[in-house]
Amino acid sequence: MTVLTAEYTRPPEQCPALILNADFRPLSYFPLSLWPWQEAVKAIFRESVTVISEYDRVVRSPCFEMKLPSVLALKEYVPTARSPAFTRFNVFLRDRWACQYCGKGFKTHELTFDHVIPRSRGGRTTWENIVAACRCCNRRKGNHMPHEVDMIPRMEPRQPTIYELQERGRSFPPNFLHKSWGDFLYWDTELEDDI
Repeated sequence: MTVLTAEYTRPPEQCPALILNADFRPLSYFPLSLWPWQEAVKAIFRESVTVISEYDRVVRSPCFEMKLPSVLALKEYVPTARSPAFTRFNVFLRDRWACQYCGKGFKTHELTFDHVIPRSRGGRTTWENIVAACRCCNRRKGNHMPHEVDMIPRMEPRQPTIYELQERGRSFPPNFLHKSWGDFLYWDTELEDDI
């Protein structure tokens, strides 16, 4: 009698592949660079990746079968952007999902952008003038200057480097990490055996 592991019987949709650059570093940590199994298999057939590790999960066609890849490395190096895009997500990541006025951590949908120098007073929407703020603090500050209401941001807002955002992203591991990803990721969390 054959005993099937949880990984072997897991639906293919629950078997994403970790994608590494040609230098064997993840393309990104947050969000983690993952491809669904279909994209991973296509890349294998295009010969644009090298299979580093596999799941026990097998997929079959009438004339072919293969184990699903759990870790793939690109054959050609993809240069990373020199400076990060100014996005809501990246601002929250820079500020560690914490209100820069009260210091409390929040979920993405509970945070807002705050213009340190309000737009009504000439403030611009730039890295150097935007901070993450909870709704309560944002309302309390309103269109006042920080010193007028004694609400000085905890960290001076500035444009982070890609490296800084990658490092910050490591502080927020995803809900699941396959054991085969352990050599390429650096979170202080236990990796799953059966994902």
